Amino acid sequence: MIGHLGFLYKRLSEKLWIRPLLFSALAVLAAFAATLTDSLGFQDLLPRINDDIVEKLLSIIAASMLGVATFAVGSMVAAYASASSSATPRAFSLVISDDMSKTALSTFIAAFIFSIIALVAIKSGIYGRAGVFLVFLMTLAVIAWVVVTFIRWVDQIARLGRVGTTIDRVEKAATSAIEHRRRFPTLSAAPLDGDAEGIDAGEPVYSGGIGYVQHINVGALQACAAKQDFIVTVAALPGTFISPGRALAFVKPDGGTTEADIDLAAIERAFFVSHDRTYEEDPRFGLVALSEIAARALSPAVNDPGTAIDIIGTFIRLFALWVAPLDDDEKVAAEAKYDRVRVPALELREMFDDAFTAIARDGAGTLEVVIRLQKAFISLSTISHEELNRAARRHSRLSLARAELALKLPYELDRIRALASRVG
Repeated sequence: MIGHLGFLYKRLSEKLWIRPLLFSALAVLAAFAATLTDSLGFQDLLPRINDDIVEKLLSIIAASMLGVATFAVGSMVAAYASASSSATPRAFSLVISDDMSKTALSTFIAAFIFSIIALVAIKSGIYGRAGVFLVFLMTLAVIAWVVVTFIRWVDQIARLGRVGTTIDRVEKAATSAIEHRRRFPTLSAAPLDGDAEGIDAGEPVYSGGIGYVQHINVGALQACAAKQDFIVTVAALPGTFISPGRALAFVKPDGGTTEADIDLAAIERAFFVSHDRTYEEDPRFGLVALSEIAARALSPAVNDPGTAIDIIGTFIRLFALWVAPLDDDEKVAAEAKYDRVRVPALELREMFDDAFTAIARDGAGTLEVVIRLQKAFISLSTISHEELNRAARRHSRLSLARAELALKLPYELDRIRALASRVG
């Protein structure tokens, strides 16, 4: 349930209008809360503030904040467009979720709304002596808040949308997804032995829509399976594209229940299918996005092998994290809690394909990229993990084969063959 609520909260928090709406509501409440101080009986103890001073300050804020908010929106849109064009459109959701930009835009809009409401209230004579004094203090606080936010945001917006910043954001998202999945390799469900063993057993459950699986409410599957006495096998992990004929799961009676008695609609509702992939529960999506950034950097129009080399180093960190051993507490947390749900684990072979195939293909004719790839496979092959070593050897051979077709100089090929011989 916590994971399900966290998924819904994350989707809601990605909306660009949520934070400005909350800040604006707080601004309205602050402006009206000042009227309450006039009834507290200590207004005679407060200094008298001239209404004209407060009106001028509020007028300055009201006149400037709308323009600043418009400027902020324009800068954010330019940064989003830059991230999509220079990196990959798949990174757009990470760029738009930038907290500093959301906070800055929300601050400017909230300051504008506060100044308008407080200005109208002062002009209407709603505030007494204490109310005017409190509005004066809040106005000074708003000005200080706006200035600090603007200074911090200018530093952030200068980096937002840059390729390096986008890579860092994608790596952070991929790291978070990998850390979560390595602790819960089967989403706290019982592991499914093998890739396809038993996956066709039972009644298939299909989705009414077409798109990517974003989230699986495994707790809901467990509750439904326990109530109706059946076993459910997940056939589509987060990140899987669902189309007609592609089953989400398979259900098999585990007692007196028959397949006709099982509520397949309840199982379908446990799978959230949408048009886009998300990073939180899909480690492979982060690898795909990084690979796309590298492939674009290697295109003749961009010709930036340094970015591809940087991303290869990122992949080494991510795969080293993926195979890192769990500590005792993480092993306890990784134990299956849902015994009536079976979930397959991610395959390291497919993750390697997501990460390295595009770079090896598009960078086959660039010596420095091929050398960096082979050195990456050498590094990964030194880690004590059989499946990782096997995947590194396989992609080392593939990269060497592509380089032999693309490179012509014997000296360059000899260097690459020498490196490839050290893998494994």
